[in-house]
Amino acid sequence: MKKLSGYLRLIRPANIVTSVADVLAGITISGFLSDKDLTYLPAWPIILLCISTIGLYGGGIVFNDVFDASLDATERPERPIPSGLISLREASLLGTLLLTIGIVSAFLWHPVSGWIAVAITVAALVYNKWGKHQNIIGPVNMGLCRGLNLLLGISILPLIVHDHYYIAFVPVVYIAAITMISRGEVHGGGKSILYFAGVLYLMVISIILLLAFQQGHVILTSIFLLAFAWMILKPLLVAIKEPIGKNIGKAVKAGVISLILMDAAWAAAFGAWYFALVILLLLPLSLYFSKLFAVT
Repeated sequence: MKKLSGYLRLIRPANIVTSVADVLAGITISGFLSDKDLTYLPAWPIILLCISTIGLYGGGIVFNDVFDASLDATERPERPIPSGLISLREASLLGTLLLTIGIVSAFLWHPVSGWIAVAITVAALVYNKWGKHQNIIGPVNMGLCRGLNLLLGISILPLIVHDHYYIAFVPVVYIAAITMISRGEVHGGGKSILYFAGVLYLMVISIILLLAFQQGHVILTSIFLLAFAWMILKPLLVAIKEPIGKNIGKAVKAGVISLILMDAAWAAAFGAWYFALVILLLLPLSLYFSKLFAVT
């Protein structure tokens, strides 16, 4: 059981739930649900893409700890690898298995989905090995992983990817903001970065609201966006007031988990209010896991 707990700590279950929410949001954006009776909704492609994102995100986050093993031995010795609970070889095998599952599951649905999964894998490994050490490229690199994850959901209708690819830039901006502030969760950070992240947060909210207006679904989308704004801005303001590691860590954690609210807002913006509620149900699950396992 202790070993199993170590593996679960490696894959960050709370974060994986948010990656599933990304894919579900992408599915609603694609229009896959718009002309279907939910009673006869084809579940197989949805299941395959959800399995894919679980594998891709889980594998990516495992390799994050693999590449950070020597640093974590100093800064976070309690983590599974530096503590000796999980060996570097075991973690590498787990990460490889998860990434393989993610890629294969996507290809089982469609080649477009499969190549997006390959792109996510490459982006995640590049970030883990090199990108995270770059001040500007690193946050964009991390954001690209999430943007592609949204596209993975949209690829449930492969031809639609070409029409909606630009939407992936929104999670790129949002995750880039979280990644920037996350660098201060150990030793603290500067207020200027936190203020800049706040500006990017507001930009993301404004873009989703604009798209909701264009689709004619402003009111319901606004409800989800208000909850989203409250969840991300409240801890951010606390961190701005006192930018110590503990407060920044809470802001990062809230930012990651709040992705579920953002994904619900995407579903509402594209008229799938019922699916927005389904995505919202993932929030308490992610919050529950976040109490058991670290998010960052």
